[in-house]
Amino acid sequence: MKILVCISNVPDTTTKITFTNDNTEFNTAGVQYIVNPYDEIALSRAIELTEGGKGTVTVINVGEAANDPTIRKALAIGADDAIRVNAAPRDAYFVAKQIAEYAKGKDFNLILTGRESIDYNGNQVAAMVGEFLDIPSVSIIKKLAIDGDTATIEREIEGGKEVLTVSGKFIASCAEGVAEPKIPNMRGIMSARTKPLNVVDAVDAEEVTKVIKYETPAPRGTVKLIPADQTESLIDLLHSEAKVI
Repeated sequence: MKILVCISNVPDTTTKITFTNDNTEFNTAGVQYIVNPYDEIALSRAIELTEGGKGTVTVINVGEAANDPTIRKALAIGADDAIRVNAAPRDAYFVAKQIAEYAKGKDFNLILTGRESIDYNGNQVAAMVGEFLDIPSVSIIKKLAIDGDTATIEREIEGGKEVLTVSGKFIASCAEGVAEPKIPNMRGIMSARTKPLNVVDAVDAEEVTKVIKYETPAPRGTVKLIPADQTESLIDLLHSEAKVI
């Protein structure tokens, strides 16, 4: 089995977000980057599915050379080799186009992504890759089991769960529950230095979106504590100040 796992290079969850160039660009100064946590879940499941010589795992990232340390971490976790498409990931359409173009003709049995990246939370890439490659796409899966050429997938839906089967090649975006993220050990870290990380050129893709500007959330307002026996006062504040009733 050959599995392709798509990984994103995202700011650490503790990063203080600021913008530059009139709020049109993310300020990267002093930012620590990590493998997107949802992509780590996808990678961990791919490694589990190929353990014991059952297959290989390739990770792919669309980004510039500064992303290499993040890619090396994915190799340390257990991926066999890596591809970096040498281009800034300007939007989901561009990223999906690059992944699909690389995957064409490579005979991957399965492509996995995280449900979304924690910087843009778009949940778009997996479906777009599926469309480009004309293969089934299953979004936000919670469980994945494979038996031969058939995959059994579980998704959460409103009011319950959905279980479906997919035969042949497909792409799925993974959420919590698919696997526990793996922590690289010393052997993995050492071997990651010599695992193949190949850089390929990007293909042309039309620009379908453009950032006008970014905005940070409004600061939290002051908190008013109302004694439990003053329900009338609470109702009045909810009506006159919070305006939620």
